[in-house]
Order: sequence, then structure tokens, then C-alpha cells
Amino acid sequence: MKRFLLIFISLGIVAAFSTSALAVDVKVSGEYYAAGLYLDKTALNSSFSNQPNKGKNQNYDLSTAFFFQRLRVGTDFIVSPCLKLVTRFDAMERIWGGERSEPGYGGATHDNTGLDNTSAGTRAENENIAFDLVYIDYTAPIGQFRVGYQKESTWGTIFGNNGESTPTGQIRYDNTFGPFSVVAMIAKMTDNSVSAVTSEDQTDHDSDSYRVGGIYKFKNDKVNGEAGLLLIYGRDATHKHSGSSAYLTRAYTVNPYFKTNIGPVALQGEGFYTFGDAKDYETENYSSPDVKIDAWRVFLDAAAKFGIANVGGSFAWLSGDDPNTPDRAEGYGSAGLDWNPCLILFNNNLNYWVGPVTGWSGTSVNNSMTNAWFFQGRVGVSPTPQWDINLAISYAMADKKPMGLNPQGTPTKVFPNSSYGLEIDVTGTYKITNNLSYMLGAGYLFTGDYFEGIKTTSFGQTWDKSDNFILINKLTLSF
Repeated sequence: MKRFLLIFISLGIVAAFSTSALAVDVKVSGEYYAAGLYLDKTALNSSFSNQPNKGKNQNYDLSTAFFFQRLRVGTDFIVSPCLKLVTRFDAMERIWGGERSEPGYGGATHDNTGLDNTSAGTRAENENIAFDLVYIDYTAPIGQFRVGYQKESTWGTIFGNNGESTPTGQIRYDNTFGPFSVVAMIAKMTDNSVSAVTSEDQTDHDSDSYRVGGIYKFKNDKVNGEAGLLLIYGRDATHKHSGSSAYLTRAYTVNPYFKTNIGPVALQGEGFYTFGDAKDYETENYSSPDVKIDAWRVFLDAAAKFGIANVGGSFAWLSGDDPNTPDRAEGYGSAGLDWNPCLILFNNNLNYWVGPVTGWSGTSVNNSMTNAWFFQGRVGVSPTPQWDINLAISYAMADKKPMGLNPQGTPTKVFPNSSYGLEIDVTGTYKITNNLSYMLGAGYLFTGDYFEGIKTTSFGQTWDKSDNFILINKLTLSF
């Protein structure tokens, strides 16, 4: 009898591990791209005027050119119409034949934990494979619940979004009531609680974000669109362990947006007002006062299509820190990692692959937009359904001239200039098939005098800047 029972159990185990779960459907989607770029200057600093080697030992005249790629795959395990497990990973994110990253190193964009700030893994892991998203998506009679690692900060328009940044562990709730919908979520930004892997014993040194919002959708014969409002409270206690300089950060953000279509014209806009405490010191600090937050970010965009032609424009303003108000943080927040309005200026993808393109006094050109007035005009044409050709002209300047060090390191001064520059970008995309497209782009930056930093003519040197240009092509397969 025992023999037959053992055989029966063995057959059951074999059947369980060799038979697919009939209750689970799998949906796979993704994207693979292979691209190449040439960047004429990896630094905007022009050479010293009195040096015959033109500053080449200082990397001022170096260009770069390489091919790079990324595979991104999303897989949904659908258990039932109302329940699924959502996953996503990136793989083979590397430069062809290029040097590999050291394990634990985040690369050009990383935080102090070694994590790549565009992923849940390190740069080295992304060069092989790194999972970014894993969460349960359950639609209950009382609303939709999502629990797990999810995209961070995707709300309203693309402005201010950080869906391409490091995902965060979240508990999120959504529900719809006719034209109204509501959302509430808790996001764990940083956790320093005592665990098996923490290097120090810390209590109440976490960073958390609490968000609640609503959206109203409208539609009639002439206009359709939506408007929403998100309220955000962020509590960052990660600096409470810094001894006499320990402080707590509490940030409150009001984030409205709208999107609407009026005939052939599409309008959208988004705003952020953030207030609170950037640095609320635990004990009275005589050398540094408490710092209050008082920051604005505004975005407006219009686009219209007339037959094969299209026109559009964008405006953005992000308040910058005033060097004359050390007790105020007016430059709190950025335009986000997802928005890349130019090929060189404020381009986070370029920053990821090339690293920061720097000027004098620590200035940098390709990262998330901060402290800026930004203006862009666009015109495009689609002569056939396969072709999409666009021209964009952008100009940007600093809202506030920051403080910095002169090239000798002292004294601290305010930047004399504020122009980031004028950039002209031309891109053309050809749709080879419904899933395969090829893009070719070129951009030229007339570099602004902001990147001269704190200018000086000491020691017979001139601290000037150089213009820059980029050529890029990209083959993208979507499935």
C-alpha cells in the first residue's frame, strides 16, 4: 500500500511541476533599441588662450562616439480579469564593446548606495539584467489596488515626471466615480530601519511620500480633456543622524494640471508649488539657520496639426535659489527625468550614456532642468504616414544666477551671466513597419555664457565656453 501511495504522490508532484497553470495568462510587451551618437564636445570649456596644447590634457577638446543599446521587457501574469502580477526588467543596457561597470557602482547617474537613479538596480546589473517593477494589480469592488515596486511620480503631463527614475515601493489606490477619479498612495523613498543589511542602527531616519489627488474628465461637441490636482507630503528624516547638524525635511506640494483638445489644437499645462522646511535643525544651529522651501515650477505646451504639417511650442519656468536668501530654498524640485526637450540641453538620456557635459565653475548642461526660463518653438511635417520630420528651436536662461567659486577656488561670487544658450534640433523618424522605426537627429548648441561660470583673466588665461553639436541615430523595435 505504501508503495502505491509513494508512486501516486510522485506522479502528482511530476504533474504539478510539468503542467502550466491554466488559470494564468501571460502578456508580454517591450522595446529594444540600438543607437549610435557622436558628441563633438564632452566639456564646454574652451582651451586656455596662452597654452599651445589647447588644453587637451584637461579634456577640453575631446569628442566621443559609440553605439549603445537596451532591451526592456514587461510581463503581466494575469490570474483573473481583476488580478494580475506586473513585472518589468531591463537587460543588456550597455555600450557596444565598451568598458563594463564595477559591481555596486551606479555610473554617471547614481546615488550614494550605488543604485543607478534610473533603475532599481546598479548600472552593472542593468548591463546584464535588472528587474525594476514587480507589483500586484487587483481591481476590487471598492477600487483598484497596486502593491509593490512601481514607477515613481507619473502624474499629469510629462513635465515633472520621474517614471524613468528609480522605482519605489508603493501602496496605491485608484477609483472612478463617473467623470471623477481619485488616487491615494504611500511611497517608501528611503528606508534606514535596522535590518540584516543596514550598516548602522538607525530609527526614524526614513524618507516617505504621501499623495492624494483627483481627476475630472470632461467632453462635449467642441472640447474634451481632463484636469487634476495632486497634494504631496514628503517627510525626509535621513539627515536626522548628522550630530549637531541633524535636520528634518518636510515638503508640501500642490500639483495641478490640465489637458484639453479644442479642434486641431492640443493644450496642456502643469504647475507645482512647494513649501515647508528644507532644513529644520533638531537643535539650534548658530552657523546655519533653518531653511524654508518656497519653490515654483510651471509648464505650458501647445500643439496643432493641419494636414501633413504640425506646429507647437513649450514654456517652462522653474524658480532658482536666490544667493541673497540663504534661509530660503526657492530652487526645490526639477522638471523630472522623463522630459527631454532638447538633444543636448537638459537631456537626461545623454547624461546617462555620456555623463555630464560640464562647463566652468561646476556647471552642467545635460541633466534634469532646474533654475530656468525655457522657451521652445516646433514645426514638423509628415509627408507620408511613414515619415515624421521635426525642427525645434529652444532658448533657456537661468532664473537666478547662482553662487560659485572662481577658477582659483576663491572667493565665492555670484555668476555674472545667465544664458544657457540657443539650441537647434532636427529629427527625422521613418516607420519601417508598424513595430520597427529608425530615427536620425542632429542638434547644435550655441552655448550660453552661463557656462563660463565665474570668469577671470588671471594668469593670462581666458575662461570661455565652446559651442557643441550632436549626431544621433536610433533603431527601435516595439512589441
